[in-house]
Parts: sequence; structure tokens; C-alpha cells
Amino acid sequence: MYEDITYEVILKRMLDRVPQDLDKREGSLIYTALTAAAAEMQVMYIEFDTILNETFADTASRENLIRRAAERGMQPGEATRAVLKAIAVPDTVEISIGERFRLGLYYYVVSKNMGGGEYHVTCETAGTSGNRQLGRLIPVLNIPGLATMEMTELLIPGEDDEETEVFRKAYFNSFNEKSFSGNRRDYMDKTNNIPGVGATKITRAWNGESTVKLTILDSNFNRASELLMQTVQETIDPAQTGSGDGLAPIDHIVTVDTAEEVKIQINSRIEFDNGYTYAALQAQIKDTIEAYLRELRESWQGLGDQGCIIRISQLESRILAIQGISDIGNTRINGASENLELNKYQIPVYGGVEIDSRS
Repeated sequence: MYEDITYEVILKRMLDRVPQDLDKREGSLIYTALTAAAAEMQVMYIEFDTILNETFADTASRENLIRRAAERGMQPGEATRAVLKAIAVPDTVEISIGERFRLGLYYYVVSKNMGGGEYHVTCETAGTSGNRQLGRLIPVLNIPGLATMEMTELLIPGEDDEETEVFRKAYFNSFNEKSFSGNRRDYMDKTNNIPGVGATKITRAWNGESTVKLTILDSNFNRASELLMQTVQETIDPAQTGSGDGLAPIDHIVTVDTAEEVKIQINSRIEFDNGYTYAALQAQIKDTIEAYLRELRESWQGLGDQGCIIRISQLESRILAIQGISDIGNTRINGASENLELNKYQIPVYGGVEIDSRS
């Protein structure tokens, strides 16, 4: 707003107000005094611009956006810690809660004994970094009788701090759709705010009056684990009697479920440029297909009662954009040469690719 009010503009305005019969040439006492004042005033106008930007949520920095959103009772999601499954060998060894293990750069602490040599371990480092590794755990302290401890499965993904622009969008969305106890937005907000949940679909009266089904994905937009579903169930409606012991309103009987994975098998005829082969581009083709399917899973919540549609045109255009591929055709999805439409409780996952290649 004040970007046109520069040091030169301020100084000229001030000099124009000085009577003409006084010496205001460069180097004079008046000129020297006004240049110092003009410099300070320029700083003041710059600060005015900063104050205006920080006052309104669309231009505020993260710190002041959080202060503005707090007036509506909103806070950005904080980073959470990943929970994973680990298997001890032999399964008769007893590992105490709180025992620490290391894998690579990260440390994990035993958080629950599931019996039969199965344990839940929690990454000590908050964020998505704890999701990335599986493999042999090394105990920090010696554990008598333990031969190996293998981390085998991600149960609840860790999440990073909510990004500023994501939080800004959520703040503005809060004005458009009101959240009241038990309405769709209320269930959506409460469920998605549970650590590890990335998306939710709500089905009302799915099994009779006052019943609600929450179909969730984890924060990686994959099928939720049993542990995550159990965590959400205990948070929202632990008794499933409509007693209102959780976050669900009284008389709402809530059931938590997750989506069904549908493997997507792609078959295509691809022509490669000179110097390129399927073997050289196989990994890129796989990554491209997986990225497209992840985009569909990320949009799954916003589709409402609709399901994801895997489109041949999208697959072909994305694969064709890979350097070294000159043409693509005869694409089939799960054996059919037409788009595949899933129902609202299904999500697409990579199931492989077969290429009829030509150079």
C-alpha cells in the first residue's frame, strides 16, 4: 500500500514545504536535517505496510496467523510421533515398557506389549521422518534373552507440523461451513484432528437411526491400521452405545472403518525414443503411476458419496510426459480398456504395470 512512498518522495515533499527564500540546496543545514527525517519516515512507512500485512489472515506470517486463528479457537496441528509394530525373537522374552532402541539416526521406545513377542514402538522424533524406516532395531541397553527385534509395520503415521498455507486455508474455510455438535463438519474436524488420520468420509444412518460410520484413511492416505481405527473409535465413541462418553454426541452410535484397497494393474503399449528402453524407465513409470494414484487418494475425502475414477487419459498423459517416451496407447486398467470407477469406500493402490515396448 505504501510502496510508492520512498525516501526520495518523502524528501521532495518536505523540501517543497520549505519557503523558497531559504537555502535548501544539497549540503545545506535544512537539507541535511530533512534527509535524516526522511530516512526515518521511510522506515515508518515500511513498518506500516508490515503492520497491514500482519493484521489480515490472507497475508499474515505464521506467527500472526496463529494469533488471528486463536480468536476462533483454532490452532495448527502439531507434529506427532509414528507408532510402529516390532517383533521380538524369541517371543518369550519380556521387554519392559520404555526400553529404547535405535534404527539408523532415530530412536524408538517400547510403548505397548501386545503379547506373543509383538510390541508397539513409538519414534522419539516427531514428524514424518519416523515413518520411513523398517528393519532391525538395536537395543540401547542390553536386554537379556533378546536375539533380534525387527520393526515390521507402520501402524500410525507420524505427522509434521501443519503447513502454514494449509492452516490458512482451514482458517478461511471455518467461515464458510459451521461446525456444530454432531453435524458433518463437526465429525470431519474431530476425526481428522486425531493424530494419524488423513481423511474421513461420514455415512449417516448406515445401520439404522442414530448410527454413523466413519471411514478413515491414515495421514499417508492409505488404508488405516487396526490400531489407528481402534484409537479413533475410543476417541469418538468408545462404548458404541450412544452414551456420549467420547466426542460423539449423546445418542450417536459411531462405528469406525477404513477403505478397501483396490489394486490397479496397468497394461500399455509404449514407444521409446532412441537410446531409451523400458528397463531404463521402468522405475519412473512406476513412480508416475503411484503419484497419480496417491493424488486420487488425497482427493478421496472431497469426493463425498462419489468414488475415485482412474482415468486412462490421465495415466497416458502423465506417462507420455516422461522424457524418453514418444508414444503410448492401448492402455487397459485391470484388463479393461475403459476408466475404472470405484465406490466411495474404495481407494486405488498400485498393483503393477505391464508394458508392450517398442523402440
